Amino acid sequence: MSGFDKKQKATVSVAVITSFITTFTGSALNLSIPALNQEFTVSAAAIGWIVTGYMLTLAVLTVPFGRIADLTSRKKILGTGIFIFMVCAVLAAFSWKLWVLLALRIMQGVGAAMIFSTNHAILISAFPESERGKVLGYALASTYVGLAAGPVIGGVINHYLGWRFIFAFIAAVSFVSWTTAWRRLPDKEDRECNDKSSEQGGFDIAGNVLFVLMIFGFMFGLSTFSTIRYTWIMIAAGIGLGVVFAIHESRIQKPVIKVGLFRNSLAYLLSNVATFLNYGATFAISYLLSIYLQSVMGYTSQTAGLILIVQPLIMAVLSPYMGRLSDRISPFKLATLGMGLCTAGLFMLIFTGEDSGLWYIIMVLAVTGLGFAIFSSPNTNAVMSLVEKEDYGVATSILATMRSMGHTTSMAVITLVVGMYMGTSSLADAEPALLIKTIRTLFIIFTALCALGVFFSMGRRNGDKKKNVKKDSL
Repeated sequence: MSGFDKKQKATVSVAVITSFITTFTGSALNLSIPALNQEFTVSAAAIGWIVTGYMLTLAVLTVPFGRIADLTSRKKILGTGIFIFMVCAVLAAFSWKLWVLLALRIMQGVGAAMIFSTNHAILISAFPESERGKVLGYALASTYVGLAAGPVIGGVINHYLGWRFIFAFIAAVSFVSWTTAWRRLPDKEDRECNDKSSEQGGFDIAGNVLFVLMIFGFMFGLSTFSTIRYTWIMIAAGIGLGVVFAIHESRIQKPVIKVGLFRNSLAYLLSNVATFLNYGATFAISYLLSIYLQSVMGYTSQTAGLILIVQPLIMAVLSPYMGRLSDRISPFKLATLGMGLCTAGLFMLIFTGEDSGLWYIIMVLAVTGLGFAIFSSPNTNAVMSLVEKEDYGVATSILATMRSMGHTTSMAVITLVVGMYMGTSSLADAEPALLIKTIRTLFIIFTALCALGVFFSMGRRNGDKKKNVKKDSL
């Protein structure tokens, strides 16, 4: 980071650490699922809520907190989010009941939503346009490092010290980020937000409430479909509220989300749908394989972590190069190719069994890692090429929401299928044959979702022309 002043270095450091720790948390805890199941002796579906609760909260609150930060102070929202994330990690290490751990994970989701809605915005504001791509690259690389380090560090910690010390590690790293954010981030951001709040309009309470209820109703209903009666009502209510939300947003001057961006460009709509489907289909790979490697193949959490590092490591190494390549080759074509490779990898996972060789799992992880690397950066580049400069912020926010919704949907599908196959039985007590049957069914579903994403991605082949999006996309 040579050439940066002290405040710029601090800003990059905070963005890098927060990007790392929020992704590390999820990937590290995946290796602890069997250990959590043994300690709390609850159903497999209940354990899944440790991940689902966090992702659901993140999906619901990212957009509202982004708007609040724009109207008040991004620095304060970010600092508060890191603090909540850190305190919840400390308390989670002492959880004595599953419901306590679940409540703390939900609160961590609140903190993560505050982080996700502000860290990149603060990073961009601290640098001139000529250097924004470079510093955002640091944050993106840190995200994949978190994914890669999670299984390794989490597996080692879980193996030698237990799952509680994973939260202790998360708290320690979060503390470094929190102190740096409060002490060294520039206050200029606060003044700029306050000065522009009147120009941007007030906080759209109705729109934000509709957005929260829409996402929560649909996702919670889907996640509890197999365990709670009549949750289809919540799914239907979520869809209905989505229609009301779209109508409301199209009629106000300063909406939460510019629905006109979707209305005026088919390519933009399909790009976001492809994002949702890809993240929804691929997010569960590490979760399911961590269970498979430990409960079926008999590996320790430490060894399983070393195996699972293959996918995010390839993503971390290749993603920056794919981003540069998308500047010379159509990002739409590259993203479609990447999604096709992800589909191929998921299809291969359908055939995993008790006699599957380790080489086969590593090969599949390499294919999916390559596919996701080719998809991620070019897809983001493709989305940004379809909007005007003044809409970059809202486009980024929508992309983040699509990713979070994809992650939440992925865990919801897992919870649904696990509940259907295993009922109230635990992962620790399940026969390997039943586990394999459950995992294969899930990979069939996710393969189909990813294949559908390829279809949508191919439909935007004419989207290289930004003129399809109107400047006044309200």
